[in-house]
Amino acid sequence: METSEAGTRGGTRDLARVLGFTDIVGIVVGSVIGSGIFIVPAAIAYAVRSPVLVLAVWLVGGALTFFGALCVAELGGMFPQAGGTYVYLREAYGPLLAFLFGWTLFLVIDSGAAATLASAFATKYLPHFVTLSPLGTKLVTVAFIVVLTVVNVLGVRHGANLQNLLTGIKLVAVLAVAGLIFAFADGRPENFVAPPPEPLSLDLVGGFGAALIACLWAYKGWEAASYSTGELRDPQRNLFRGLLAGSALVALAYVATNLAYLWVFPTETIASSQRIAADALSASIGPVGASVIALLILLSIFGAANSVVLTAPRVYYAMANDGVFFKAAARVHPRFLTPHVAIVVMGVWTAVLALSGTFEQLFAYVVFGQWVFLGLTVGAVLVLRRRRPEMPRPVRVWGFPATPIVFLAGVVYIAGSALATGFWNAVAGLGLILLGVPVYLVWRRRAARPPAPGA
Repeated sequence: METSEAGTRGGTRDLARVLGFTDIVGIVVGSVIGSGIFIVPAAIAYAVRSPVLVLAVWLVGGALTFFGALCVAELGGMFPQAGGTYVYLREAYGPLLAFLFGWTLFLVIDSGAAATLASAFATKYLPHFVTLSPLGTKLVTVAFIVVLTVVNVLGVRHGANLQNLLTGIKLVAVLAVAGLIFAFADGRPENFVAPPPEPLSLDLVGGFGAALIACLWAYKGWEAASYSTGELRDPQRNLFRGLLAGSALVALAYVATNLAYLWVFPTETIASSQRIAADALSASIGPVGASVIALLILLSIFGAANSVVLTAPRVYYAMANDGVFFKAAARVHPRFLTPHVAIVVMGVWTAVLALSGTFEQLFAYVVFGQWVFLGLTVGAVLVLRRRRPEMPRPVRVWGFPATPIVFLAGVVYIAGSALATGFWNAVAGLGLILLGVPVYLVWRRRAARPPAPGA
């Protein structure tokens, strides 16, 4: 049973403030490091061709992530409530835009992410160790979702402890893989500098941009830590410190891993590899390297999925308290002090998506929308500085206004690239988002309706 600073609000029990700095770091690192670092390096090497530019892409991606985290930390200090991004969008732009974010998060973004991770666990990486029938694959996929749902219903402390354990193992393992490659592989120092970057040109700028898009996909997920602000002790201080420390650890792990890849292979080889991590580790410790990487990816996937289940239902809880989601989702379990209904609803919908096989296409549709919402979230710092200058800001963005503006420039470029390269997917994604407008109007009408006599 959770012990906390929980209280009551309008007859409804609040969430338990039991999370601390370490838990936010665990959420950030666990959310971000999934399978991206094992897949994305090939795309980045293909786009820029030079090891100097490969490392520059990862450093720029880390810097942009750091800038975004600073902005979210300021917003979290102003509004230390459950729901994070949903709350910031509501306060800066109004309830409709905030609802559309939460609607898309539930319909596709986080439920689709969890479904993708569950499916990848059962279909792509577990078969490296165990042969599964089609029925067995579906059972493992559902069991994966059920286990995470149950753990997180039983208490935010249980979910956070699992997250911290998986994150710790994952971070140590990623750095250990890099260390093993440096220690035992026959490396070539010239791989770090050759070939040199090509002369500045439009093609080079375009390639760097394409690489940065892939890189920031691997960095994505840190913003989910804000969803759990309502369960954070000393939220102003711990969210700020946790976001920054988590972002720095991710950047360290990513740069160290890419240095290890370059120690073994030139960029040309990395660009053509379908499984660069396994290839690099196999070059240092032999064929067992493929099994080590498969196990590491399984742990990474499990941790990333747990982070989604740990954080996303807090958005639906906040929406329900605003009267724009299922009313029951605002319930807090009297013993476990978790938004248990919101967690279960998300688990059920995630299982439906996973079993239907529709999640991959739906997820592709909303990539453009995800970046739009992230840009609007960071832009909320600029909006609220102007509209509500009197509000207390325990944390202020360093380098304001340059920090949010630089981040927004990156988001505009990424969103524009997603629109240019997948126009109809972006249109379909915007259509899914806008389908939330009539849903919002229905819920607002229901929330405004006076209760029935005797209710």
